[in-house]
Amino acid sequence: MAHSLPTLPYAFNALEPHIDALTMEIHSQRHHKAYVDNLNKALDGQADLGSKSIEQLLREIKSVPDSIRQAVINNGGGHANHSLFWTIMAPGAGGKPSGPLADEITKAFGDFAALQAKIKENALGQFGSGWAWLVWDGSKLQVVRRPNQDSPLMEGLVPVLGVDVWEHAYYLKYQNKRADYVDAWWNTVNWANVAERFANAKAGK
Repeated sequence: MAHSLPTLPYAFNALEPHIDALTMEIHSQRHHKAYVDNLNKALDGQADLGSKSIEQLLREIKSVPDSIRQAVINNGGGHANHSLFWTIMAPGAGGKPSGPLADEITKAFGDFAALQAKIKENALGQFGSGWAWLVWDGSKLQVVRRPNQDSPLMEGLVPVLGVDVWEHAYYLKYQNKRADYVDAWWNTVNWANVAERFANAKAGK
């Protein structure tokens, strides 16, 4: 079963002015497509691995043969990370979380502003390319950063929210001002989707 590029759930310009249309088009249709294409190439002839979902593949990364493991980490991680990224953003979104997710954020970090500060600290502290993540570790929420396309799924963590800080995610609009991009990105967060991800993670789904 070949992996496929998901359909972007909104128009390329839907997240403006925070993320520009050209960045969204290049990011989703070229960068993400390259990850999918290269993942499928790496898995060619691997019938037992090809039948697994991308999430299962990454959770069981140690079972992937050494000869293709790094290709699966790079490209499978890129596919999984971006598939999540598109859905945790939406036009006319932003604001603050509510309900059980907000309660858990308060429990883990003190308040929403503290979570934002922690995400920003990790996003800016990631040297080179990578991601800042809000993850569920099985008992609590954590903020972590990971380089390149390394997925938290490989460590048994469940990503709930993530911000892509590869330069291709923001450079056309923000150039080297990663902090400005991260600040603006909060205006795109689809909290309903993030809350659903959190509920599923906490339920072990």
